[in-house]
Amino acid sequence: MKILVTGSGGFVGGYLVSELLSHGYHVIGIDNHSKYGTLSREFDSNPMYKFVEGDCKNVSLLKELASECDQIIAGAAMIGGITYFHEYAYDLMAENERIAASTFDAAIDSFKEGRTKKITVISSSMVFERCDVYPTPEGAIHACPAPSSTYGFQKLATEYFAKGAYEQYGLPYTIVRPFNCIGIGEARAISDREILSGNIKLAMSHVLPDLAQKVLKGQRPLRILGSGGQIRHYTHGRDLARGIRLAMEFNESINEDFNISSSRSTSVLELAEIVWREVNGDQPYTIESDPAYLYDVQKRVPDTEKADRLLGFRAEISLESGVKEVVAWIRQQIALGRM
Repeated sequence: MKILVTGSGGFVGGYLVSELLSHGYHVIGIDNHSKYGTLSREFDSNPMYKFVEGDCKNVSLLKELASECDQIIAGAAMIGGITYFHEYAYDLMAENERIAASTFDAAIDSFKEGRTKKITVISSSMVFERCDVYPTPEGAIHACPAPSSTYGFQKLATEYFAKGAYEQYGLPYTIVRPFNCIGIGEARAISDREILSGNIKLAMSHVLPDLAQKVLKGQRPLRILGSGGQIRHYTHGRDLARGIRLAMEFNESINEDFNISSSRSTSVLELAEIVWREVNGDQPYTIESDPAYLYDVQKRVPDTEKADRLLGFRAEISLESGVKEVVAWIRQQIALGRM
């Protein structure tokens, strides 16, 4: 089977391509390197992988690639953390809508020709931005208010692209909603504006590598965004990629949506302590807070029962193992002068 992965050069995309190749799939990846610039991946020379440098808004190019593929995993998007939502409020909406429309045009075209059998859409936990039901089951999306951020709203719109394509053209779909992916390899985005947190420039837009950089550079007191009471479910990229693959493969996933996540709730304060202990052991530390951002959701707690029941998916990599891996990688990046 041949899979088209859009956004293959991204953080999640790298884990996903590795996962698919390790399970015997032929993969075509497309990315325009707009976020990180040109990166090298360990799978670049894999004979079962073909990379195309191109813009996912190019409908003709996507139609050409989709015509070769049995399934499409739609991962391309402008994406970032909490600062990104505010810096690019319009672009996140406009660019991601164009990417989604182009991808679905290509998928529908290939489906009509009898080649592509399904599209798997990588959505986001931010569709539950204003939900107040915890743990949050997939079905809550029909009852909770629409997201306030343009990013969350656009991700919800992407899910409706999938539903619309099925209702009008019969294109089968699966929606996966990742929760707080962690792992190695996330570089600073080219477009990131430099923001100081105390005496340290923010490493990137996600909390774990940012905390790791601050602790490794000896920031005292350690600064966090907001109160630190924000609850997240940190899911390793390898677990997330496995969940996406299973959602792509299983017939039970057709026209279904899934929370793909660890089942463990962790506050930012708890994460900060795990990072600190990994670097400094039992040395005492203090915390100071930077002002919170508007769209810093205080609680994201998914119900993971459906993915377990229908896909047999459970996250396997502990948060402590993920922190150890990320800290080691950030330490290396600092030593190389990249942070």
